[in-house]
Amino acid sequence: MTPLLDGRRQYSRPNNRFLIFALAAILAIGGLTTRLFYLQIVNGGQFTVLSEGNRTSAEAIPSARGLIYDRRGVALVKNVPTFAVKIRPVDLPEDRRDDVVSRLASLLNMDPADINGAIDSNPGSRFDLVRIATDVPDATARLLSEAGDALPGVEVVIEARRQYPLGTLVSQLLGYTGPVSPDQLPALRTEGYLPDDLLGKTGIEAYYETQLRGTYGSKTVEKDASGRKIQDLQTVTQAQSGDSLTLTIDAKEQALAQKALLWGMRAAGLKRGVVIVENPQTGEILAMVSLPTYDDNAFARGISGKAYAKLLADKNKPLLNHAIQAHYPPGSTYKLVTGSGALSDHKISTSTRVTTRPYLLLGQTKFWEWNHRGWGAIPIMLGFAHSSDTFFFQLAGMLGIDRLAHWAKNFGFGAPTGIDLPGEVAGIVPSNPWKQEMFGEKIYPGEVYQAGIGQGYDVVTPIQLINAYAALANGGKLYKPQVVRQIIGPDGSVVRPFAPKLIRRLAVPRSVLTTMREAARNVVLVRHTYNLVDLPIVVAGKSGTAEFGIRDSKGRLPFHSWFIGIVPKNPKKVASDPTGMKAMAREDAQLVVLAFAYDSRTKGNTATEIVKYYLQLHFNIKHDYRNFDLLHRGNFYQSN
Repeated sequence: MTPLLDGRRQYSRPNNRFLIFALAAILAIGGLTTRLFYLQIVNGGQFTVLSEGNRTSAEAIPSARGLIYDRRGVALVKNVPTFAVKIRPVDLPEDRRDDVVSRLASLLNMDPADINGAIDSNPGSRFDLVRIATDVPDATARLLSEAGDALPGVEVVIEARRQYPLGTLVSQLLGYTGPVSPDQLPALRTEGYLPDDLLGKTGIEAYYETQLRGTYGSKTVEKDASGRKIQDLQTVTQAQSGDSLTLTIDAKEQALAQKALLWGMRAAGLKRGVVIVENPQTGEILAMVSLPTYDDNAFARGISGKAYAKLLADKNKPLLNHAIQAHYPPGSTYKLVTGSGALSDHKISTSTRVTTRPYLLLGQTKFWEWNHRGWGAIPIMLGFAHSSDTFFFQLAGMLGIDRLAHWAKNFGFGAPTGIDLPGEVAGIVPSNPWKQEMFGEKIYPGEVYQAGIGQGYDVVTPIQLINAYAALANGGKLYKPQVVRQIIGPDGSVVRPFAPKLIRRLAVPRSVLTTMREAARNVVLVRHTYNLVDLPIVVAGKSGTAEFGIRDSKGRLPFHSWFIGIVPKNPKKVASDPTGMKAMAREDAQLVVLAFAYDSRTKGNTATEIVKYYLQLHFNIKHDYRNFDLLHRGNFYQSN
């Protein structure tokens, strides 16, 4: 109230601002009350479901990876429980990253660069776990699990790790598993792969990834506000274990093949080599050794960046399976193609005599016989036995490059064999169309000569070469080589039984193949392979010397050496067949064995001695027939 001059009191009017504020407050409270009623009463059920969704999420249940056995049931791959350390990047504060990485590196005995590299190359989102280390010791795993806030974002999980009991013996065949890479993840996500998953990277582990992996299950888990798992709530679908594999490989034969190859490499000072053993009646690979090699257990445990870089930098390429992933000039082993083609095209017959000379002259170029003398006029049985270059130069000239290429492709050269291993290369079979495409010109006559003896542009893989000779041994059936015999389901049932896979029957007449098998036996009989004929078993075969590279100070080229041996079903020598020709006329060969000696440059053919030693071991031959003096280095060897 305010006093008036006349002594009376008068009430003042309320201020309009207070009235407006009161009205606004009433409207706001009313609106909030209405919204609260809508959320809690009208739509409460929907938001309860959404809240539950924020609290729970689906998570994959990894399946048990299938196992791998040799043909006799020897375990080549096992799954063993182990601790793995992972990091969830979103939970790792950037300002603490260096400290956390440093502590982890110290505890795990790792290079901090490897840990940072793993985090930075994470193929998933920042919410996905990143694999840091596998096969962590129990004590270290417990210490990390109890670290808590000292190592934010770090988690320790239990998972299965691959263990390879035979180590380096079968590493090139089995391969190894490794983390999903960033470039693989987009395509693999649709198949159920997770950013921190492991998958087959090389070898059988990669080729049979789908069968070995199995099918992941799923479960519902409860997580806290930060995304950490609190507990498992419910299994939605069970994981289904992967299939297991039984190989065609015999671990015992693999060990014998490796022993023979290691001996030859050490004796001759070699850096690379291959031995393959095949059953020519089925295409089954019984042994495949490629040296140098690596230990796939190093990858299973989590190889360091430094160790991996060392393997990559090795000029002898231990990570490469030289039996299928590299090609080389075949040298005189390729004369099988030239001889078979000339007989099949009726350019010569078994009785045709071709005059061999010290050299053939094309223009001003001399194409030399390997012994610089020749053998006079001889039939193919002797031309192949003595591995006469001038004999096969002339056969190649009669055929021409395109017919020679036709027969080479018929034997399987110039295309992958289809073996069930990744990374197989195709090799090269030269022809006029091929050279026109590659160099814009046709093949020269001298190049035809070179192709006829497996030189020049010709390159083959060891698996192609042994498979061609397997087709010779069995009478003309070119099989797809196989290293996996059966696929076995988790319940022990056979998912895929073994069956030989015929690529095609050779167009070469069987009579021609019989002649070439007998000619291969004659290679041994004339002692072109020194004392291989003295073994108590019948062996046919073909050696090869393949020049490559740059000439030395004396004008000599370095060379690789090859040998492929064929052993009949009943190889023991008998009085009724003193030469072994009857045995080789049959199509029942039990083994074909190949050895390849990279850059041998020895007095004799190193590959022949390696195969000889393998046969001694395989057939338990007590007398030692090896010629140690032939393995002296010095590039003395001149025969093919």
